[in-house]
Amino acid sequence: MVNTSWQPSATIATLRQRAHLIAQIRSFFVERNYLEVDTPFMAHYGVTDPYLSNIQAFFRNKPYCLQTSPEYHMKRLLASGSGPIFQLARVFRDDELGRWHNPEFTLLEWYHLDIDHHGLMDEMDLFLQRITGSASMIRKTYQEAFLEACDVDPLHATIEQLQHILVPYGLANVLDPNQDDKDQYLFLLMSHVVEPFLANYDAPVAVYHFPESQAALAKIQNGVAERFEVYYRGIELANGFHELTDTKVQTHRFEQDKLQRQRLGFKQVDSDPWLLKALEHGMPACSGVALGVDRLLALTLHKAHISEIMAFDVERA
Repeated sequence: MVNTSWQPSATIATLRQRAHLIAQIRSFFVERNYLEVDTPFMAHYGVTDPYLSNIQAFFRNKPYCLQTSPEYHMKRLLASGSGPIFQLARVFRDDELGRWHNPEFTLLEWYHLDIDHHGLMDEMDLFLQRITGSASMIRKTYQEAFLEACDVDPLHATIEQLQHILVPYGLANVLDPNQDDKDQYLFLLMSHVVEPFLANYDAPVAVYHFPESQAALAKIQNGVAERFEVYYRGIELANGFHELTDTKVQTHRFEQDKLQRQRLGFKQVDSDPWLLKALEHGMPACSGVALGVDRLLALTLHKAHISEIMAFDVERA
């Protein structure tokens, strides 16, 4: 058998299509007067998010973090007066490997000033229609999505009610019976029930207004987090936020992340003090979104695996 592992994981014809779509993505933002920026792949600090892990690199025997997202650096630029910005960044996550996951991938991230998450969803809708040719985006609150997919109100259900809901979907034994973190049940239902339900729609679907406990770096108003996730054909494409700009609240969120990491037995990490300094200096009111480019292109080009639109996936790297 001939060893072909030296060859690219995508065909040259597909890479030409990829290049054309990347050019369209750039044009979308240049036409709207966004500034394209480049920020470091390798940095002094990583993320505290308990559900993300940085891959480490070493320089002169000192550890650095390969970035999971350009977010912190881009926010430092916003605080320095950059105005609206976008980036096509190479990012790295110590995560699962599979059909829709590769440890190194391309992330499109952009920040629009003086709009909330609803305004950013409007722009996301126009973007997806232009790049994918999709129909106009459907919008559902997190609460609506759960009620329609599995007939449970995620904002008010008790853990006991969520445990009961898991049974007909064959998920009753996935979590420890003593699990007392409500979000773990919601994460499970989202990935195994709600996301497949959203695949029934031909158009992209934005799910917005998440529980407060899942706010991440979004503002909280009226008991919900002002953030959204976009799904297309049942695949998560993007995470958007009405960005948190309050230094004290952000510091508290970092500390809560660390406590959660400790509870889960994960490695402890330092918060990024430079991001906090940028917020203290004053980051403008804005909303931002991060979108997985490889997933977007795979879905647009009707590929079954993101490796089919990467020059070399991790197995061939």
